[in-house]
Amino acid sequence: MSAGTATALRAVELKAFVPAKDFELSKRFYAELGFTQRSEGGGVAYFCVDSSAFLLQDFYEAALAENLAMHLLVPDVQAWRAHVDARDIAGRYGVRITPVKAQPWGITEFVVIDPSGVCWHIGQNTPGFEPVGRLP
Repeated sequence: MSAGTATALRAVELKAFVPAKDFELSKRFYAELGFTQRSEGGGVAYFCVDSSAFLLQDFYEAALAENLAMHLLVPDVQAWRAHVDARDIAGRYGVRITPVKAQPWGITEFVVIDPSGVCWHIGQNTPGFEPVGRLP
């Protein structure tokens, strides 16, 4: 497509492939964390919450899992943390969960390390934070 072409490039969705050391355990973990499994086939399960989604794959490579970080922007981080605590996600799955903390980059978040070592930042925009260069 040349620069003068009137057709604009568009996208429908962007999803990351998230590795799973134990595919069945990870499917249960993500369902309890708050995601809905919409489909599964060929060793890949599609998970979403609202318009955010990812593909859980029945594939594990430690270097990938332990260096992958995901960020889920939510409207109410305290509600998500209360949900995680009420289901004893840390105790039942043996995962690490940090306290909610306001970060200097304008996100108030907590971190969950999933059963495979993937790091999830779950947070909301910090009220009153003046962003510089953040997309609207």
